[in-house]
Amino acid sequence: MLQSFKHLFTCNLVLSRSFSGYVSRMRYLMRLKEDDEAYREALKSGKVLLYHKLSPLLRKTSSGVYKLASLKTSDLEQILEKVGKDKHFVNESFLLGCTDKGEPQFSLEAWKTMLIFPGDLDRSALEKECRGMFVDLRKAFFMIPGPESPLAAKGQALLRWHQTNCFCSATGQPTVRNQSGSFRVCHSSGITYYPKMAPVVIVLVSDGSRCLLARQAMFPAGMYSALSGFCDMGESVEEALHREVAEEVGLEVENLQYSGSQHWPFPQSSFMLACHATVNPDKTQVNIDKAELEDARWFTYEEITEALQNPPRDPRREPPVFWVPPSYAIANQLIQEWANQQQLSRKLHRLK
Repeated sequence: MLQSFKHLFTCNLVLSRSFSGYVSRMRYLMRLKEDDEAYREALKSGKVLLYHKLSPLLRKTSSGVYKLASLKTSDLEQILEKVGKDKHFVNESFLLGCTDKGEPQFSLEAWKTMLIFPGDLDRSALEKECRGMFVDLRKAFFMIPGPESPLAAKGQALLRWHQTNCFCSATGQPTVRNQSGSFRVCHSSGITYYPKMAPVVIVLVSDGSRCLLARQAMFPAGMYSALSGFCDMGESVEEALHREVAEEVGLEVENLQYSGSQHWPFPQSSFMLACHATVNPDKTQVNIDKAELEDARWFTYEEITEALQNPPRDPRREPPVFWVPPSYAIANQLIQEWANQQQLSRKLHRLK
């Protein structure tokens, strides 16, 4: 009894410390968003993710693994001066978050810089001085560790939002960012603009033994993914899922099951709402909307397992004939969940 109490006390203490640390970080970030002086002080000791045309800077480690290049502000200032740029350009950075240790993180775009710092930063010169390379974010997802992907995505999404919201939609007048970049204001109309995400439903459809994947013409060769689409104004998630599947492949779904959500930086910051759904096994004939999809077909458990076990390791090389989105994408999560369920069902069937 006493041992159980000690164990319970220890668990509660660990949870309490973890929660307290999280709350402290969130309160700290809130302060940085609202207090310009605190933001400027944090930037001096923080780390900056550098982008060029929205492509993050990556560095190759001694073990051959690529990671996000997180530059100390003081180091970045020296680099800027070496490539002929005012070191104060680093003040154009936007607040992203902070690490578990409370170290603030920022993002900075090196292309089409602000008018007060005219001229683009030379890509090759930056790569040389930073000892890294700028990689398209879609490719970077295959190269960097999974835990770094959300930060890279958030950094790009915030930079893109600021680039596309420089003017007020009501007056056409320029908007001005606050110090941290958490919002923009039109002083002419008084309207405050906050970064937004567009809701998108994504669904993995199954007939019981197979799952349905599709590809658009813009996808990399061989890649298939779950069906997805933007929610229409006034739609619920359920209504959007039913409509999208009917429009794109001509099927009626049932038994919707929510899986999870994810921020996705494409095309311009989407909020992915992921679900599983089933169709009647007797009504699986696919009728593709060619205006939306290039192809859609049913895949067996064996095909899916092969794709999950052998993902493309380097997007610059020839991809497999059939592959699925990278592990960071919530589409991959849906496919993995379906495969796990199929594996469990097969084990239970063998035990009978």
